[in-house]
Amino acid sequence: MRIGLFGGATANANGPDVDSGQNYKDFIEYIVEAEALGFYSTFSAEHHFTGRGQVSATLSLLTWIGARTTTIRLGTAVLVLPWHNPVLVAEQVATIDLLSGGRVDLGVGKGYRQNEFRGFCIPQAEADARFDEAIELMIKSWTSKERFSHHGSYWHFDDIVVEPPTTQIPHSPLWIGAGSEASIRGVARRGCKLLLDQFCSIQTVGERINWYRDELERLGKPFNPMDVGVARAFFVASSAEEKEMALDRRMKSQSALKKVSQDGNGTNKASILTFADTREASEEATLFGSPDDIMEKIQQLRNVGVEYLLVNGGGTDREQLRSLARNVMPAFSA
Repeated sequence: MRIGLFGGATANANGPDVDSGQNYKDFIEYIVEAEALGFYSTFSAEHHFTGRGQVSATLSLLTWIGARTTTIRLGTAVLVLPWHNPVLVAEQVATIDLLSGGRVDLGVGKGYRQNEFRGFCIPQAEADARFDEAIELMIKSWTSKERFSHHGSYWHFDDIVVEPPTTQIPHSPLWIGAGSEASIRGVARRGCKLLLDQFCSIQTVGERINWYRDELERLGKPFNPMDVGVARAFFVASSAEEKEMALDRRMKSQSALKKVSQDGNGTNKASILTFADTREASEEATLFGSPDDIMEKIQQLRNVGVEYLLVNGGGTDREQLRSLARNVMPAFSA
């Protein structure tokens, strides 16, 4: 079983006595230690306009992490393509892939937070079409051997050749965040890897993996469980009270996520927002508790087909990271 990390850093507000980059620096040191502890990868999120200092320039952060590490894979979960110039993204990803020795995993998605689309002045209704055009352009940018031009609905380029080349051939692996059956089957048809969110139930995780596997088999393509990354929050608790406090924080975080993601009418139906608001559902979707509790939950996930976990410790707590690595991961290393 592979276990990687999912999450990111936050920047403190600027001020005369504040080092706004300290949390970023702590996060990088956290990843350096994670590599030494045997974590397989780190996937960083991208968010904008929250006022909480979340990572916005994910590829820049991964460049710095890549320079400080040697083996851990460098992923995005996810880079929201509707907001980005796809040719510039292709160039940046290729550059990081070269410098890191071929360690980039590019996770992309359509986006779901209404405040971000509103901030970029991009209608959320255009997300699907922008995503489709962008991903095809990126693949063409990496694989085209000759100059090309493109005139689409959203992007126009004349007589371009995209440089540098990627180390990984034909390009860095593409992961797509998806949750609905139609979207997941679409990921399989594209030949891409699948990222599943951290909020859905174990049963739903299994259903989504089955949709992906079924579509691949229908196309005559092999299914590899390592091509499905499943995000889960973790907290190694030393007591029942600690676990309950962690769940309280989790519930508040989920409530804030729904609030920032909805439009004025509350009609955002993105699959990532369909989680149940109950305490029981939140507990099931997390890896919270003692090491034994967490191992039991991971085994339940394995029983529905999960072999690649991306865990989020909610910050840069080194003791939490070490406890998971030493008390949980060895049981799944075979």
